[in-house]
Amino acid sequence: MKKYYVNKKAQSNCDHEVHQEDCIYLPSTENRKYLGQFSSCKDAVEEAKKDYSKSNGCKTCSKECHTS
Repeated sequence: MKKYYVNKKAQSNCDHEVHQEDCIYLPSTENRKYLGQFSSCKDAVEEAKKDYSKSNGCKTCSKECHTS
């Protein structure tokens, strides 16, 4: 199980990226929201969508959940 965070600031395409705790692109503390511990990024992205409907996995740390 890994800890996941969502970026509070949207990317240029309006996506809010979901990152694992050890990602090199993890946003600063004030720009991220803790989502919880999950066994896969799919569950973390679903959790993020409760607050940010356009949530997406990070291309680097959550590749299998990156769609755009």
